Amino acid sequence: MSFLLLAGAILFEVSGTLALRMAAHHGRRWIPPVVVAYLLAFALLSLTLQSGMTVGVAYGIWTAVGVALTAIAGRILFKEPFTWLMGLGVALIIGGVLLVELGAEH
Repeated sequence: MSFLLLAGAILFEVSGTLALRMAAHHGRRWIPPVVVAYLLAFALLSLTLQSGMTVGVAYGIWTAVGVALTAIAGRILFKEPFTWLMGLGVALIIGGVLLVELGAEH
C-alpha cells in the first residue's frame, strides 16, 4: 500500500511541476493546479510515511522517479533537451536510490 501512496505522491508532484512550468510561461491561471497538485503530493507523501516506509527510502524514490518523469515529460511536452548525459544522470540517481533502499532493508 505504501508504494501505491508514494506513486500517487510522485504523479501529483510531477503534475504540479509541469503546471508550474505552464504558469511561468502562460499566466496565472495555472497557479491553482500547481497548488492543488503540490498539496495532494505532500498529503500522499505523509500517508506514505505513516504507512511505515522510511523517510530516506520514500524521499529517495520520490526524487529519483520525479526527476526522471519530469525530464522526460519536459522533453515530450515542451521540447526541452534530454541528452544522453542527462539520461546517464537520471540512471545514476535511480541507481543511488536503489542502493539506499537496499541498505535500509538491513
